[in-house]
Amino acid sequence: MSAPNPAQRAITTTFSRKIYKPIRKAIREYELIQPGDHIAVCISGGKDSMLLACALTMLQKISDIPFTLTGLSMDPGYTPESRAQIEQNIQALGLETQWYSTRLFETVNQETDNPCFLCARLRRGSLYEKALELGCNKIALGHHFDDVVETTLLSMLYGGQVQTMLPKLHAKNYPGMQVIRPLYLVRERDILAWRDACGLTFLACSCEFAAKARRENSPESSKRYEVKQIIARLEQDNDQVAKNIFNSVKNVNVDDILGWHKGTERHTFLDEYNTAE
Repeated sequence: MSAPNPAQRAITTTFSRKIYKPIRKAIREYELIQPGDHIAVCISGGKDSMLLACALTMLQKISDIPFTLTGLSMDPGYTPESRAQIEQNIQALGLETQWYSTRLFETVNQETDNPCFLCARLRRGSLYEKALELGCNKIALGHHFDDVVETTLLSMLYGGQVQTMLPKLHAKNYPGMQVIRPLYLVRERDILAWRDACGLTFLACSCEFAAKARRENSPESSKRYEVKQIIARLEQDNDQVAKNIFNSVKNVNVDDILGWHKGTERHTFLDEYNTAE
């Protein structure tokens, strides 16, 4: 068994309280890993997926739950420079991954209305298919606490509904496959702190739209970025804002909401109001 490199070791030492313990808590609290699982950890090249791969690699060595881990990396049409940077980071972090290529960027670059949504949907489906080919029953994605909070607020402000990003879910149209999010309780600022403390540089999104924005030095203008800025401003006055948003979807009082639905079955507060004394 090879010794962990400094960046991996930092997860369980310097960043144990902020990163490693929240990961283990999420795995335990949401039952993300079961004995015998074969998990494809999806390494995209960004800080979140790289951290996740390092943490799960460390956890696999000491966990009392036996599971198999396979690194999985999709090349959606990276430039040679971007591909080389990802490969260098994977090697530097002591990770292993299986590469496969798609023409995802070529397809997404033709989309003008919502390319990020299309990219995420197509990427997920492709990862499901490849993971199944490799005999995996779960894929681990690098979504963190701040992604969950932003998704919750996005759904309210722009979707007109209360909906969040769950720590695990069954994959639609891919029987037997599940998505798990072990970074569910990890703050993004702590991932950034780990990256900087270890002197690491990871790949930003390298699709044509992101590359164009960087060339033009344009600020990010996505709805998610706007919500991220709103939360950051609110946290300047109340550092519990993000936690409160997160907790709000764990403490829904159905006695005091206008309506709710489960699938196609819909209800309103009037269902019980007229029968109350």
